[in-house]
Amino acid sequence: MQDSTIWTEKYRPQTFAEIKGQKKIIERIKAFVEQKNMPHLLLAGPAGVGKSTISLVIAKELFKDTWKQNLLELNASDDRGIDVVRHTIKEFAKTKSMGNVPFKIIFLDECDSLTKEAQQALRRTMENYVMTTRFILSCNYSSKIIDPIQSRCTVFRFKPLTEEDIADYVKAIIQRENLEMDETTVKALVEMSSGDVRKVTNILQSCASIEKKITKDLIYSLVSAAEPKEINEIINLAINRQFIKARSLLLDTMLKHGLSGIDILKQIQKETMELSTISDEKRIELIDKCGEIEFRMVEGADEFIQLEALLASYAK
Repeated sequence: MQDSTIWTEKYRPQTFAEIKGQKKIIERIKAFVEQKNMPHLLLAGPAGVGKSTISLVIAKELFKDTWKQNLLELNASDDRGIDVVRHTIKEFAKTKSMGNVPFKIIFLDECDSLTKEAQQALRRTMENYVMTTRFILSCNYSSKIIDPIQSRCTVFRFKPLTEEDIADYVKAIIQRENLEMDETTVKALVEMSSGDVRKVTNILQSCASIEKKITKDLIYSLVSAAEPKEINEIINLAINRQFIKARSLLLDTMLKHGLSGIDILKQIQKETMELSTISDEKRIELIDKCGEIEFRMVEGADEFIQLEALLASYAK
């Protein structure tokens, strides 16, 4: 029978030893778990770096077989109002834990989506039920969490995973799934991930469903991204003042890969950073221009006109 498990769950680490990266954070959290006592935790960092995984591992290591009964997992981006704090969270926090750990855990994912009123109500709940409940709050931006909540938590700031960690993770999946992939393709996949393990896993599963031998072309076609050499060609044409050719190639590349203006702008900015044919002064000017063009696009300006303006800046 064909395995229908989504790979992000299939390859989600189940113990602290399996988690890639974040070594210092894991050391401190393991110490809390071994003492069977921990403060409220605030885990902040970009998507796909292990915040939810570590929260689930904490519950599994603390409560063993009864972890599901002692853990309430909520996604604050769905339940973001004050009512969920007053009712769902309070009702769970009131009751006693099962087993020999004196508290239960409430894991609140994406809590930077909570309204300010809900955060104020949550602050009181964290105070009132501290003997029976510990909170693990997870967010992308800790600046969106009110100060009274931050002061009640131990804050851990997660970093994107290193290229080495992601490459090791990718190679382990390749081996287990009997896939074929050369080093340059692994490198291209790792660079595309920007430290996000979830993104890498989803790309790999999508590729594996089409072909066992994964190539760079297959990856770029699936993630709707242009190859770096295509972007470099556009940039070099513009710098050499072949504006019409650069404009035409830009349009062809966008249509071929189905790219939005923001997508291709991010790739242009990334390749500009690594371009060896321009001075640092020119690089600074062009990166500044990329930022300005991105702001205009976000504000609703016509994407292609803005990209033409960017190419004109490169030509100048």
